[in-house]
Amino acid sequence: MASSLIDVEYNYKTICENIAKATQQCSKSESDVTLLAATKTVDAQTINHAISLGLSHIGENRVQELLSKYDDYNLSECSLQFIGHLQSNKVRQIIDKVDMIQSVDSLKLATEISRQAMLKNREMDILVEVNIGREENKSGVMPEMLDELLHQVKDLPAIYIKGLMAIPPICDNSHKICKYFDNMHKMFIDIKGKKIDNISMDVLSMGMSDDYVEAILCGSNMVRVGSALFGARNYNV
Repeated sequence: MASSLIDVEYNYKTICENIAKATQQCSKSESDVTLLAATKTVDAQTINHAISLGLSHIGENRVQELLSKYDDYNLSECSLQFIGHLQSNKVRQIIDKVDMIQSVDSLKLATEISRQAMLKNREMDILVEVNIGREENKSGVMPEMLDELLHQVKDLPAIYIKGLMAIPPICDNSHKICKYFDNMHKMFIDIKGKKIDNISMDVLSMGMSDDYVEAILCGSNMVRVGSALFGARNYNV
């Protein structure tokens, strides 16, 4: 683990202060934005320390890593969500362990989530992931296909669409990244305005360590922050 627990405390405080300033700039309450810690490669002890500071949402990217740490998480007052690319054949491994799956980008995946949720006699909240930058190496539904996917998924049993998620392309300045964020927010607002049955646009999950402030200013109400909280990490492990 690259950061000490003291570093995590300092980083957590800094992030919360930045969120508060950003929400103030756009006339929102700090409570309107959810900080979700992206915990890829972070050990359970460090995650639990962040939870003890007040962190209320964590997100894992990999099924096997989630399973390996699950029993050690302190989830009594924290929501565990899945934020990475999810293969349909691995849904059954996490369906009874997470509160939300943020990365749904196909009818096939949504159908399997619905099936596994019914088998476990539970309901699953999901976000639909949008490939806002149209990048071939990234998952997510293309923007022009979003409405079709939403209408295909909305009537599946035991599954509830709670909003949208996106990972924009890496940009070299805030003006460029804000264009992607603005486009996502427009889609979010447009869909919300349609008041489609079984779709509640409650969550717009966008913004990560390098751009979460810009994301909030552009309308995000959930930011997924990893390295800014836990320090630089080796993703090759």
